[in-house]
Amino acid sequence: MPIAFIEQSLQPCNTLGLPARAQVAVLDDEAAVPDLCREQGGSVFILGGGSNVLMCAQPRHRVLRVALRGIRLMRDTADHWIIEAAAGESWHGFVTHCLDQGWPGLENLALIPGTVGAAPVQNIGAYGLELDQRLHSVVAWDLQAGCERTLLPSDCGFAYRDSVFKRDGAGRWLIVRVRFALPKAWVPRLDYPDLRAHPALQGVAPTPRQVYDAVCDIRRRKLPDPAVLGNAGSFFKNPVVDAARADALKRCFADLRVYPQADGRVKLAAGWLIEQAGWKGRRLGPVGMHERQALVLVNHGGAQAADVRALAQAVRQAVRERFGVDLEQEPVVLD
Repeated sequence: MPIAFIEQSLQPCNTLGLPARAQVAVLDDEAAVPDLCREQGGSVFILGGGSNVLMCAQPRHRVLRVALRGIRLMRDTADHWIIEAAAGESWHGFVTHCLDQGWPGLENLALIPGTVGAAPVQNIGAYGLELDQRLHSVVAWDLQAGCERTLLPSDCGFAYRDSVFKRDGAGRWLIVRVRFALPKAWVPRLDYPDLRAHPALQGVAPTPRQVYDAVCDIRRRKLPDPAVLGNAGSFFKNPVVDAARADALKRCFADLRVYPQADGRVKLAAGWLIEQAGWKGRRLGPVGMHERQALVLVNHGGAQAADVRALAQAVRQAVRERFGVDLEQEPVVLD
């Protein structure tokens, strides 16, 4: 049966709470995907939980909301549990379910909003762990070619908050299932300073549940709940610069937060840059940067996409003028 697109409001479907109307359909049965390939007749924007998207008032794209459900243990090998989750599953719910089943390895990524299918698109990461470090494979439909493909991590073009699914743009890839290889020889990942310093993890050999609880506690203290205050999480990527540029900045700004990367470059803390540029807790009309976490752009009520763009531009300009560093927006745009 063909998927029906119906015009409706998308304001409840994006965590920034921006008003938008579009032709929308819901995918809750993978068997409908071949019909979608044959009949889409134009680009389709794939929407998960709406937690990493900036919506315009009248998008030109039709919107497909992915509501596929299901989690299963595919294989139990000597070294890993191979877990498959449908794309419409809540990401945090999936992390919690894995932990409840005794499959650790994703606890550092707890409480990240969004869906399982959106996670590889953004190559989500937090507290010292990136999704691609736990990924086994992605099952996705190439809507342009009309075929299903299984992509290994090496096929996904992963980079910092980036992937082939994001770079190829709207209308190309529809992720339907994601598989993870969770290690049986579990070792806690405590590299991130806030996590390493958490009181509950001091003087103990932490369990996966203790790491999970600490991550949830840190996130709840630092980040606003989208259900209470509209936001799209981190609005800017942490910029990555060459080592010489980082050294020069460090000489001028001794407190600059830097994170050396494996390729010799250095990641800078965008939140610190924004705070030092004077935008932490500051508003521009109905939007502002959050008072506890300068990296998070929030909607205080009644904001439009244009308000978000104006604030983002003002923040980028302030950081560029003070540090000579360009910030890149993290949320994708539905226009």
